[in-house]
Amino acid sequence: MTHWQSLLQFDQEHIWHPYAKMPADTPAIGVAKTQGSIITLSDGKELVDGMSSWWAALHGYNHPAIQKAMIDQIETMPHIMFGGLTHEPAIELAKRLIKLTPPPLQKVFFTDSGSVAMEVAIKMAIQYWISLEQPQKNKLLALKNGYHGDTFATMSICDPDNGMHRLFNSTLPQHFFAPAPQKGFDIDSDNQDIAEFKTLLEKHHTEIAAVTLEPIVQGAGGMRFYRPDYLRQVRELCDEFNVLLIADEIATGFGRTGKLFACDWANISPDIMALGKTLTGGNITLAATLATEKISDTISQGQPGLLMHGPTFMANPLACRAASSNIDVLLASPWQENIQRIESHFLNTFHSLKSLPGVADTRVLGAIGVIELERNDLGETIQHLAVQNGVWIRPFGKLIYTMPAYNIPADQLKQLTEGLKTAITQALQR
Repeated sequence: MTHWQSLLQFDQEHIWHPYAKMPADTPAIGVAKTQGSIITLSDGKELVDGMSSWWAALHGYNHPAIQKAMIDQIETMPHIMFGGLTHEPAIELAKRLIKLTPPPLQKVFFTDSGSVAMEVAIKMAIQYWISLEQPQKNKLLALKNGYHGDTFATMSICDPDNGMHRLFNSTLPQHFFAPAPQKGFDIDSDNQDIAEFKTLLEKHHTEIAAVTLEPIVQGAGGMRFYRPDYLRQVRELCDEFNVLLIADEIATGFGRTGKLFACDWANISPDIMALGKTLTGGNITLAATLATEKISDTISQGQPGLLMHGPTFMANPLACRAASSNIDVLLASPWQENIQRIESHFLNTFHSLKSLPGVADTRVLGAIGVIELERNDLGETIQHLAVQNGVWIRPFGKLIYTMPAYNIPADQLKQLTEGLKTAITQALQR
């Protein structure tokens, strides 16, 4: 047995991977190294990464500027508790986030994952109303087909019927759900979805602390794109009915849709925004929850006057340095042109798949390409075939999608789409 065979056998028997059985039906694929948009496997095979590590590695892997920033920081101070102490990496990152996000967002709370960033957002919203002596406003209004994380508070606002967490419904807090926005970024809508959303707010606004949504792109709950005008009207209705708006920009933040933040498509500002995934360019875990001064002042002047949350690794200096460097690299790059280049390529190459029997839809927005199948049992087969064709993807259900690094070279982008198309075609013809 080779060294890697021994490692993979141990992995299969003892390490629990995400959304997987124990022991796993099929072994995880060993990775030896990464560079740019290339994953080199333990057997030496190279794959073009179509996932950018679950949408996080927006510059690909091993970017020299980010690596240098992390090396410099690890030699100085890799970690220090944030309770009662502060440090330059956290301050510099907070400055960047305040400058880039919509102007009312002035307060930054650092966390260590996207799910926790949303947990903090929910806690902020509920504690805000407690501080205003309105504790009855403790429910949330979420959207069907939404996804916000795997922790318990976030599971409770994921799609209650078709989402990954419906088996926990009997133990989760119960919230309100509006119909999913009508699918389509450029559609001429009849606004029936907004009408139903408004009806829920009219009926329950005295109980609702906040609306939670993924702006413009509903990610893991369906990879659905919706029109900016829906988001604009939601913001207006939240103001009308005195309800906070939480924008989950964990998947969409830092350029993925073609705007720096998806909220920018509607020119709106949420009361609370959650960021993660791309925050450090996929190099190390870090997330952040931003809020308005009104929210921070209200919580600070209420009882007990403290935001009741404090992760052990909050504002880790190494992660903060990586994040600041990642943002600097992004802003110095032609990221808008890169997003447009990827979008145009996806539109040109995926369109032909619509005519295949078994393909329900194809859709593209920014650096996001989605092929929706009619069946939901082909994902594992397509993933296996894609690897054979030199491509790494991670389908879920009937959704085959790709969100590559923004700077993926043209030849690798072509290999990605051709390998993906071939894998889908082969699977559908079996």
